[in-house]
Amino acid sequence: METLEFVIYSDGRVQEKVTGIVGASCAEVTAAIEAQLGQVLTYEPTSEYFATKVQQFSVVNTQTTFSDW
Repeated sequence: METLEFVIYSDGRVQEKVTGIVGASCAEVTAAIEAQLGQVLTYEPTSEYFATKVQQFSVVNTQTTFSDW
């Protein structure tokens, strides 16, 4: 599940935490929000940022034979 969590401090700072998004695509998801919030002071990527999405492909070969009777 993809989640965005925001903590808004009394001095106006906003802490943003993204979970459930693998790879650098989290930056694309949060770019518009960050542009509206203002200047990003620090950026700490999580282990999900450095992970790669695993895609599995399988090929199934089937052969059908018909009887001659």
